[in-house]
Amino acid sequence: MLNTSSLANLFRKKWSTSTDEEGTEGMYLIVGLGNPGKQYENTRHNMGFDVVDRLIERHHIPQSGVKFKAMFGKGMIAGQKVIVMKPLSYMNLSGGPVQEMCAYFKIDPEKQLVVIHDDIDLSPGALRIRKQGSAGGHNGMKDIISRLGTEKFVRIRVGVGQKPEGWNLADYVLGHLDSVDRKLIDEAQESACDAIELLVQEGPDAAMNRFNKKRTDI
Repeated sequence: MLNTSSLANLFRKKWSTSTDEEGTEGMYLIVGLGNPGKQYENTRHNMGFDVVDRLIERHHIPQSGVKFKAMFGKGMIAGQKVIVMKPLSYMNLSGGPVQEMCAYFKIDPEKQLVVIHDDIDLSPGALRIRKQGSAGGHNGMKDIISRLGTEKFVRIRVGVGQKPEGWNLADYVLGHLDSVDRKLIDEAQESACDAIELLVQEGPDAAMNRFNKKRTDI
């Protein structure tokens, strides 16, 4: 298994460095779920990582370092202060880094936390935002809910589609997308970034009203 130092090196190309230590009161903590390591890049299960990478590039968010087995950075999105985070603990143990980061930065999960993850119950390219709810069978979300002790936090679900009949679920979510689904997912990831920009400015209801629409072309 990769150590924390090796994992950090995987993400340095995405982040410039910063030693900024501004206060975090009122910030959103935006968490993208995924698995670290080259073998997991661009897989269905890494939707959260991919969206955070797009946010980093779109908003030039600098890296603040590695803390609590997570890469994180502090920056601005749509004029609002944010922390973006990618847990390095592997998907099924995402809760520990999220809980520790919330505690350290005094983040209230019910008001300031946004988690982005893949969802096999949504068709490829679909996007859904919710303010609370169960894990829906997603192991990363199960661990976060368990560690935080609440289901009341915003989550953005990026659809990757149901596994084909006869496929092993782990093999499917850790597999790569075909060219058709890749295009739909790329569009959904851009929409997720747009949704986050609206969410930090106007709140989750505004983002839900705009982006929780069924696709009619898939």
